[in-house]
Amino acid sequence: MNRQAKGRTPRRPPHKKPSNNQKDPVGVYCRVRPLGVEDEECCIEVISGTTIQLHAPEGFKTNRNGEYKETQYSFKKVFGVSTSQMELFEFVAKPLVDDLIHGKNGLLFTYGVTGSGKTFTMTGSPGQGGLLPRSLDMIFNSIGPYQAKRYVFKTDDKNGMEVQNEVDALLERQRRENNLPIPKTPSSRQKLDPEIADMIKPEDAYKADDVDEDSSYSVFVSYIEIYNNYIYDLLEENQEDAIKPKWNGGGTPVRQNTEFIPPQSKILREDQNHNMYVAGCMEVEVKSAEEAFQVFWKGQKKRKVANTRLNRESSRSHSVLIIKLAQAPLDADGDNILQDKNQVSVSQLCLVDLAGSERTGRTGAEGTRIREAGNINQSLLNLRTCIEILRENQMCGTNRMVPYRDSKVTHLFKNYFDGEGKVRMVVCVNPKGDDYEETLLVMRFAEMTQEVEVARPVDRPICGFTPGRRHRNQAFKEELSRKLEERGGPTDRDLPSVINHLVHSLPPLPSSELTDPHDDITLPRLIEALQNRHRIRQMMIDEYNKAANMMKSMLQELDNNLITKDNFIHEQNGKLAEKDKIIQNNKAELERLEKKNKMQEHKIDILQKTTKIYEDDKRSLMHELETRDQRLQRELSDKRRMEQRMHGVVTDTQYKWEKECDRRVNAMQLEMQNKLWVKDEKLKQLKAIVTESKTPGRPEPPPRQTQPKRPSREERLPAKRSASPSPVPTTTPVRPLHRRSRSAGGEKWVDHKPSSSVDLGTVLQPVIPNAIQVSAPSEKALSKCDRYVLTHQEVASDGEIQTKLIKGEVIKTRGGGQAVQFTDIETLKQELTAVPRRKRKSSEGAPANENASDGAWTDVETRCSVAMEMRARSNMGPGYEHHGITKRRKP
Repeated sequence: MNRQAKGRTPRRPPHKKPSNNQKDPVGVYCRVRPLGVEDEECCIEVISGTTIQLHAPEGFKTNRNGEYKETQYSFKKVFGVSTSQMELFEFVAKPLVDDLIHGKNGLLFTYGVTGSGKTFTMTGSPGQGGLLPRSLDMIFNSIGPYQAKRYVFKTDDKNGMEVQNEVDALLERQRRENNLPIPKTPSSRQKLDPEIADMIKPEDAYKADDVDEDSSYSVFVSYIEIYNNYIYDLLEENQEDAIKPKWNGGGTPVRQNTEFIPPQSKILREDQNHNMYVAGCMEVEVKSAEEAFQVFWKGQKKRKVANTRLNRESSRSHSVLIIKLAQAPLDADGDNILQDKNQVSVSQLCLVDLAGSERTGRTGAEGTRIREAGNINQSLLNLRTCIEILRENQMCGTNRMVPYRDSKVTHLFKNYFDGEGKVRMVVCVNPKGDDYEETLLVMRFAEMTQEVEVARPVDRPICGFTPGRRHRNQAFKEELSRKLEERGGPTDRDLPSVINHLVHSLPPLPSSELTDPHDDITLPRLIEALQNRHRIRQMMIDEYNKAANMMKSMLQELDNNLITKDNFIHEQNGKLAEKDKIIQNNKAELERLEKKNKMQEHKIDILQKTTKIYEDDKRSLMHELETRDQRLQRELSDKRRMEQRMHGVVTDTQYKWEKECDRRVNAMQLEMQNKLWVKDEKLKQLKAIVTESKTPGRPEPPPRQTQPKRPSREERLPAKRSASPSPVPTTTPVRPLHRRSRSAGGEKWVDHKPSSSVDLGTVLQPVIPNAIQVSAPSEKALSKCDRYVLTHQEVASDGEIQTKLIKGEVIKTRGGGQAVQFTDIETLKQELTAVPRRKRKSSEGAPANENASDGAWTDVETRCSVAMEMRARSNMGPGYEHHGITKRRKP
């Protein structure tokens, strides 16, 4: 069994729009308002006519590393603080007004932070009219002579336009003027409000070119506001009295005194062409710029404004002024408007003043102001979301649904983003540093909006009537009036008086009263008078026929001339068609070249970026090369300095070993002399004994044995030696900075011994004469001395503490201070030998010919008579070895 399908409402077929593949990006302009205070910090700098630079104010960090980040943003045009309202209108709004007069739609809105000058840009002030009054002035300057009479165009309730004949329009005017409940439109002759007087100077007036003279025009104005995401009509007469307490029948309020009924909001509807409009919105027909602006100012006074911490008159709603221009062609005679609704063309221009985004923390908003700010920010956020999704769909080829319905602002203007007209945005910015964060978000939104493309609107179809009808009709009327004036005939202005004059110029009729049936006088007299009248009428008819024939001949001549001109125009149109084809080919060629140019620009950008990367790498490599070169130079200078130092060390070591060899030779000679002396003494004693044993007689008692005289120490020693290492002779210096004799001279030393130094308790201690001992160097101490020594202690590889004496010279600097240049390092090391057992003295039972390597060092007297010294950075063993004279024991 088949179930019967439920009936559904048939879906209305979509409106087929003329296809147009050409698209234009959204035109985004930037205007910078002047600073309120001269010494206030500025965060915006105009780089060029299309670029601005945004830098963070002092105390604001944009990067995690704490560095300031400067960003640049590009626009179609940047208007600085010195830009006048006329210059802004010429670049931004004038093309939109031209499109409006030629039947195309347009949308212009201002966007920015609260207090950035959006309302001033849109409305202006006396003497400095903004975009809105200048647009109205340009419209009426262009269509003024071609306006239809009031109420010839009549709006319906479905966003359409109807055409009435002049009789119905006259009745409509009389009814509206006599019917008081229907509001009367303000007259342009009334005195203007002083707040809006003289908004535009006469020399600043603009006029559109190529206005169709064969059409009649009418301008309709409506003004709405979007407050808390509700739409209200600002031109309703009862708008001011809409908020009233609700009363019941007993005369008492149903609600509390603080609770009011909100005004009736309007709803959005879709017409038969799928265009959005505000249902029930009042549309006022205006006939002059003053009258239109008077209507606007009447609604402007009802707009929601409030005083905040950032703006004295802050807009709390989005305002939209809709200018509708209805135009219809004239008939073939060029006298009356064609009574065909399909031939009526309606174009509209929407001027939107968006409320500024704000932070409640900065504005100090409370209560209702917080709710208003939340709704404003939410609607602007939804606008940003729609722009982002549009951009993503166009650039990535996706088909995401754009959430127009989430906000009344985006829902009302969805048709413009779908290709119903041009879209332009003026970004107003305040350069003060306090608005930096909000301005940064505005710049990002503007940069993203420029990437959205809108389909270019198509031109409206041209009516098939011959152009120039109005001009020919006016010329015909003027020529007819002139001819009639020359012939003394009537003109259109005095036609009733001429007819009366002709009637009175005819012969008067005699009395036609009959008193006698046999009266033969009255009727013949009446017949004669009528015949005279008929003869005069016939003469007048002949004259008028002659004039008509002359007029017909003139008209035929004019028609022939027109035909000739039409043929000429047809030929010119053919030539224009050929030119149009050439122009289309040139446009295609231009588009191809533009694409090629864009591709080349893209390649140039890539090459510039690559070049920049290579230049950065080159700079880094050059810097690294310079650094390595400097390091190499330092190493070479250190190498030369080390070679000089090693040459000095070798020279000092050679001198030391020469001295040591001389000393050892002298010591060996002394020892051999001592041995020879002992042998001589023994031989002498032996000789004496032998001699005495050979003497005859009683033997004498042996002489008292005397100790052989030992040579004195001065005789034994070849030269006087010291128990400590002798200083290096000053005759063989390697560098003047390394001479050891200077430490013993008259130069003063700064002996820097840190307080953390450990007392080792060694027998040999470095003693520097004529030195100032300090625990920390000071400028005062350095200024008094010529040399500097630092006592540094560290643990050696064997675990023992070694002391380093770091020497240097005190040098005066150019600035009057002192600097230390280190020249030498001496190392003092303490060694402890391991003693496993007590050894005997070398003199007890030790063989005389053995090498006293152990016994000599175990003897205290021997150990005390030997000292050792090490040079800094020397690997050649001990430089000096001093041997004391061992005391010979008595046998």
